[in-house]
Amino acid sequence: MSVRLIVRTFSELCITVGALIVLFVVYVLFWTGVRATDEAAGQLDTLRGRWARGTAAPAPPVPSASAAPSAHPSPAPPPAPTAYRDGKPFAMLYIPRFGKDWEWPVLENTEVRTLQKGIGHYAGTARLGARGNFALAGHRRTYGDPFKDFPKLRPGDEVLLTDGTTWFTYRIDRKPYRTVPTDVGVIDPVPRKSGFDGPGRYLTLTTCEPEWGSSHRLIAWAHLDATRPVTDGERAAFHS
Repeated sequence: MSVRLIVRTFSELCITVGALIVLFVVYVLFWTGVRATDEAAGQLDTLRGRWARGTAAPAPPVPSASAAPSAHPSPAPPPAPTAYRDGKPFAMLYIPRFGKDWEWPVLENTEVRTLQKGIGHYAGTARLGARGNFALAGHRRTYGDPFKDFPKLRPGDEVLLTDGTTWFTYRIDRKPYRTVPTDVGVIDPVPRKSGFDGPGRYLTLTTCEPEWGSSHRLIAWAHLDATRPVTDGERAAFHS
């Protein structure tokens, strides 16, 4: 094989490899964002449609005709909350610090496919608004870059969520904390190193660190500050 042929073959190989690298970068930086934005919009539409069809309160149970009358009937117990369904949306998340148009669906579990459609809820952590730690994860970069501005979070920032009936306002308690992926105590019911000194209604947000890597994690902790029915108005009507 001549030297000229070797050089030409090597040059063609370099061009091919370079083209593949460019295509991969375009896919990571652009196409995953387009897909994630479309997926998230679809999940939000699903939530809005579901809530629009289910705004009426459930009818009280009808007593059996054979039941013995009582002078002081006991009130019917409230229905058990519906379990979150794997990979399905159940809430909307809005963080004013990230921009007035920043809005993402919250889905159950933190599997790869789920996080490509929105923000994931760590299965096994508390329900939204409940006592315990409601813990969420989201991509820092790629798939829409939902938590790109995570380091900008500051104490006092609002984190707003709704399940279609209630607005939950959480407030960030400290600047984001950097740790390693194995530090699973950050999503404990009373998160370790959060500064919380006892049980409460907490929120944990997690994402990757550094911005284009995953060797570490950034963590933000918040406490439940207020709740309001959605009938009080849209989020912009009451966030400060």
